[in-house]
Amino acid sequence: MAESDSRLLMLIDDEPAQSRLITALAAREGWRTLVVQDSETAIATLGTRQGMQCSAIILDQWVPGDDACSLIEELKARRPAMPILMLTTSASPMLAVDAMRAGATDYLVKPVSPDRLMQALRSATKQEAPKDELQPLTEKMVAALDFDAMIGNSPDFRSALAKAAKAARGHGPVLIEGESGTGKEMLMRAMQAASPRAKNPFRLINVRSVAANSIESVLFGHEQNAFPGAFDRQIGALQHCDGGTIILDEIDRLEEGLQAKLAETLSSGIVRPIGAKHGFKIDVRVLCASNLPLSDMTDGKNSIGHFHPDLLAEISQTKITLPPLRDRQGDITALTRHFLGRLGDEPGLRQKSISDSALQLLSAYDWPGNVRQLQAVLFRAAVFCDKETLTASSFPQLSELLGEVGEAINPMQEGVGVMLYTPDGNLRPLEEIEADVIRLAIGHYRGRMTEVARRLGIGRSTLYRKLGDLGIDNAA
Repeated sequence: MAESDSRLLMLIDDEPAQSRLITALAAREGWRTLVVQDSETAIATLGTRQGMQCSAIILDQWVPGDDACSLIEELKARRPAMPILMLTTSASPMLAVDAMRAGATDYLVKPVSPDRLMQALRSATKQEAPKDELQPLTEKMVAALDFDAMIGNSPDFRSALAKAAKAARGHGPVLIEGESGTGKEMLMRAMQAASPRAKNPFRLINVRSVAANSIESVLFGHEQNAFPGAFDRQIGALQHCDGGTIILDEIDRLEEGLQAKLAETLSSGIVRPIGAKHGFKIDVRVLCASNLPLSDMTDGKNSIGHFHPDLLAEISQTKITLPPLRDRQGDITALTRHFLGRLGDEPGLRQKSISDSALQLLSAYDWPGNVRQLQAVLFRAAVFCDKETLTASSFPQLSELLGEVGEAINPMQEGVGVMLYTPDGNLRPLEEIEADVIRLAIGHYRGRMTEVARRLGIGRSTLYRKLGDLGIDNAA
């Protein structure tokens, strides 16, 4: 708190309700907020004594008086080091690309959760380059809702997918555990799309993103006048999804009292809205995800909170654990190529290849934000790289992080930079694999061709012939 006590936030927004909300959220962390309603006032204010005290800017895409990206460029020209966060209702990757190229630090899609907003603001206003994360961008590419889109060949990951595919065909509850960013939501969506209830009512609720005083009403519904402010009757998500599926992401964040109520509802099949005199019979399939191991929370082994054992029993008929990306190092190359292929199809971006040096860099990092962080880092690199190929220099923050931990990049790491499988799971042609191995050897032995030939077990003349046949520059 003390670190941000003197910080001033400029909010460029002409919506009073949203301005009050952001002002209140920022105040929780000690920020003062200066609200301006148009671009001209913002530019003029930036040059005043008060404007010079600003530590960050949040602007709404629909701010009157100027195009948002043009305004970002103007603000960055006047204050190059100023972090700028852009708020928008559009999930278009094209707009995210334009905003970043104009100088935006992050891109937030409304309605944005309080935690997401403050995390973006905290990351953007650190005094130096982030050491524990790589400024993940909230890009909004539409993901394919099937198991084929889940890329990876590590045994634990394939085992989890096989278990999920089998469970998808049933009607029972499923609990998916794993660190944040491992793909739990994507897996639950794939299960829902493959289930017998795929065409029935469906709702996804992230418990963390719903205000604590609203989550009960969101889940169970309420009657008119059940509490102050309940002006109308509201049907809860559980009742709405009768015959279908409800996904509860980050269920470990659910308040303890509501855990017991939800356990009773799932056990009896009867949901009782707040203020209702009777309940309603429901048939709902529940898919849940947790960033924390819930069994530890029921046993009291986790100091973060307690999870009700009755609710755990209700939701964990099938339990699946997704491994973190640091335990799937062999999948990083396939994931990288898959994400770059998808990014190349997005408006405003082009197809990019990636060098062995860049793949080696990506494989050396332990990815605390898991697959989601890898995707965000690739997105950022693809936006700012003008060349056809991403190299190690396309990831300056990653290079800085690994440089600080000494010999983090292990040149002897098995398989670094050599992809054996195509994105559809088939083996690549032998000629392509051989070319990758030779490039890797040339880079590893710093172009000493005699040593390259000796280590590959071939003669120098054979090596040079292969270089010509495969079209490889010996400076690779």
